[in-house]
Amino acid sequence: MTTIETLRMALHSAVLSDLDGSKPKSLARALAYQAEDMVPEAAACADEADFQTALKGARSTHQLVELWRKQLTRWDYADQPAWTDAPPRTSERRAAIHDLLKLEETTRTLLDGLIPVSKAAVSVVISPEHKPWYTPQSQLSRPHYWPAYRNLLAAKGWPADAVAALDVATDQVVERLADPTDPAVYQSKGLVVGYVQSGKTANFTGVMAKAVDAGYRLVIVLGGTLNMLRAQTQRRLDMELVGRENILRGADEMESDYADDPAWAAGKFVSFGSLPSTLGAFDIVRMTTRDDDYKSLLQGITALEFEKREPALPLYDRENLHRSSARLMVVKKNKTVLAKLVKDLGKIKTPLAEIPVLIIDDESDEASVNTSRPDVQRSAINEQISKLLNMLPRAQYVGYTATPFANVFVDPSDTEDIFPKDFLISLPRPEGYMGARDFHDLDGEVEEHERTVANSNEMAHVRDIVDDAENDTCLRQAMDMFVLTAAMKLYREEVGGLGDGYFEHHTMLVHESVRTGVHRELHDRVRALWDNAGYAGPRGHERLRRLFESDIAPVSEVRADGQAVPASYDELMRFVGPASVRIGGDEQPIIVVNGDKDLETGEADFDKRPIWKILIGGQKLARGFTVEGLTVSFFRRRAGNASTLMQMGRWFGFRKGYRDLVRLYLGRRETMGRTEVDLYDAFQAICLDEEAFRSELQRYSVMVDGRPQITPAQIPPLVSQHLPWLKPTSPNKMYNARLELVRSAGRWEEPTAYPQKGDAIRRNTELWLPYLESLGSQARTYGHHFQDKGAVHRFSALTGIFPAATVLDTLCKLRWEVAEQFSPHLRYISEITEAGMVDDWVVLAPQHASASAGKCVTLGSAGRQYSWFSRDRRADRGPLFGAISDKKHRGVAHRIAGALKTSGDVPTEELVAERRGAIVLYPVVETTHQGSIDATGRIDSDKLVMAFTFVAPASANSANGQVVQFTTISSKPNAIIDVTEIDRS
Repeated sequence: MTTIETLRMALHSAVLSDLDGSKPKSLARALAYQAEDMVPEAAACADEADFQTALKGARSTHQLVELWRKQLTRWDYADQPAWTDAPPRTSERRAAIHDLLKLEETTRTLLDGLIPVSKAAVSVVISPEHKPWYTPQSQLSRPHYWPAYRNLLAAKGWPADAVAALDVATDQVVERLADPTDPAVYQSKGLVVGYVQSGKTANFTGVMAKAVDAGYRLVIVLGGTLNMLRAQTQRRLDMELVGRENILRGADEMESDYADDPAWAAGKFVSFGSLPSTLGAFDIVRMTTRDDDYKSLLQGITALEFEKREPALPLYDRENLHRSSARLMVVKKNKTVLAKLVKDLGKIKTPLAEIPVLIIDDESDEASVNTSRPDVQRSAINEQISKLLNMLPRAQYVGYTATPFANVFVDPSDTEDIFPKDFLISLPRPEGYMGARDFHDLDGEVEEHERTVANSNEMAHVRDIVDDAENDTCLRQAMDMFVLTAAMKLYREEVGGLGDGYFEHHTMLVHESVRTGVHRELHDRVRALWDNAGYAGPRGHERLRRLFESDIAPVSEVRADGQAVPASYDELMRFVGPASVRIGGDEQPIIVVNGDKDLETGEADFDKRPIWKILIGGQKLARGFTVEGLTVSFFRRRAGNASTLMQMGRWFGFRKGYRDLVRLYLGRRETMGRTEVDLYDAFQAICLDEEAFRSELQRYSVMVDGRPQITPAQIPPLVSQHLPWLKPTSPNKMYNARLELVRSAGRWEEPTAYPQKGDAIRRNTELWLPYLESLGSQARTYGHHFQDKGAVHRFSALTGIFPAATVLDTLCKLRWEVAEQFSPHLRYISEITEAGMVDDWVVLAPQHASASAGKCVTLGSAGRQYSWFSRDRRADRGPLFGAISDKKHRGVAHRIAGALKTSGDVPTEELVAERRGAIVLYPVVETTHQGSIDATGRIDSDKLVMAFTFVAPASANSANGQVVQFTTISSKPNAIIDVTEIDRS
């Protein structure tokens, strides 16, 4: 870097440092002002023309560009700043920034080209109105731990967009807590929903940093139910928030509990240069350490006493609060440990009502939620948390989870429980994250016979386990894949230029059961397979060659994303030996992680050493614990609810540099009780449940007239269930509110609760029969071209157009097994019909292609034939069907209702009209009744279910934009109901 470049960087650093935390101001004036205090040569850099010259020759990774990227991104992301009304992350916001900086057009163009406006997704917030106190001005008053944490993340290589997004997301949490200096007592409770292994810890670390800066002086982190999870959380917070000086507090380096930690010796723990209290800030005093959970303090009870500079004033007064040290404890969710804490807090002299407390509950749906009958007693851990909340009236509770269903079903009227009454925040999916969606083909735009490893996530990453436990063919192949991908990582380090040690860890997870006895048998099986694998000989190489050519090579060819891929196995072969040595060279290729000291074969401590091993485990590996470098998973564990199963998905996370190598071996025919389940289908259903839940939160998070549409208490009906045997969470956690009305303009809605009794089925068939008889005599072919996805959906259908009033009258007369499922939609259709927002409905009856001509029923006196569809009700769910519709029918229906732009299909366009909806009719014959169809196609009308889907006109919105209405259910024994009563799938 030349002298002038060095001066330019110093000058712009000074300018942006001065502007950090404030609104944008004139750049020319700021440059001139800062140059006055620098050497005379700096004047040559102190104008906009010099800035333009530097930008013209710069790349997006240039140091000057990176400097500006950080600040521009912060302004881009700023939430409701006083200096502009422009929405964040928009071209309008960027233009406002440029205006305030008073930049010339050339400078604006150069900056926008090098630093585009981020379009990343942001958090979804469901919250009542709250009292504003955490303003930009208040944040500038005593910043210390948050700026240090923000700088640490940047130094670790976090992109500026990611740091700015975290800044906004953590603001959204902290601003919904109570003001720690407010004399009025308020206890806020909230929930933050992330993705499994997606960086939730970074969010709550940021929240803690901002909260202690704002004045919270006791932070209690409930860090999981296992010692290893608590220790993992403690270390992360010590490294990134607490810092070296607060850990040592004047002691010798070798006396630290991290003296044996490589990251401590490498200087990776944040450092402030001196104790924060000597720098004008405040210290954080640890009440727990990496190796020690909370213990009764006995004579050391004074460690919990808070110093007050002004004894006559309460601790929360600003004169005391900002001079007092904060206390931090990371506590295991254990009844005995929490009881000790409750007991000690009762002994301290500082009035508990004066202490601003923040309780962070990591994995808050585990152990914290009350699972006892609410009218009888609380579960043990929930009882201790309730005691903490009762004795600490200024305590704020924030739960973190990736599986929120248990939390949202907590009784909202129980003031002593942890229901997130004040806010629920759904974090966006992080950039580079590999989650459930990346192992499934949810869009369904590519026909199954057209799928390849390039366009199908399942074909690229998922491998079936179909053999019995005694047949280890699949397990051997998974182990071969583990060795092969290890060799690929070494190849990428050396040949691909990533550098030695880029892949610090490389692991395989084998998970079949939580029982330690099973782990012992599994260990012996895996060990025998390893010992006989022959990776150093021709037999092993031949297996690996076949696997490379049939699996690794075709997938990596299209999914390597720029990473090095060997042209042949011969090019990779020399890395196989070193890979197998890394895994089993110490004669311990396996680590069993299950708490059985006689069986555990090593420590899965990723912080202390590189680990290239096969991990066998159960509960310890099922929640919270991050398996670093996980590349191959072999999974056969069953669970009866989505939350438990989702948390076992340790293969979710960030896979930088080896995403294409990730493989998931899943049981496709696993026995659970008396039924056989497909675990791939189970995870796909969970993914659909999760995406539907997040989509609904997004939909209802839009403010109407400045007020929220829904509150957290009204969220339970938004939870859906896509697989019969897989409930969202344990039934004894499922409280809810009742959904009254759903306005679904332009949305595909699909009722499934059709009657079971013959007379009700017959009545519905007779109500729809006049529509069928009025449809056009000839089927026409309709289609929609999804240009962005390159897919064309075509089908034949009989069609007719019917007045809105006629359709409403029919819908009102239909009978249902669970009326509550359709009644919110019926109220909406009635509303838009009476308001003149829908004139008529196109009814489409899809007809099978000629090859399926045999699937026709003969109906009515005229003996006309119509295609029928085979659908069945879902086992364990009584009356509810599974999916009724065919995805290829949706584009046409959406277009008719005005929810999609034209794709040029003439027959479809002939049906499009303003204020028109679409109904797709599906005459359904269940499997048990298909033998009742006679040779002429006749079937009793009590065996023909007239199912349908509908899309209301896209223009049929309410005047105020509100899309849902609820009735809440209070705390009573009968408030615990099964989710089937609110199913909306």
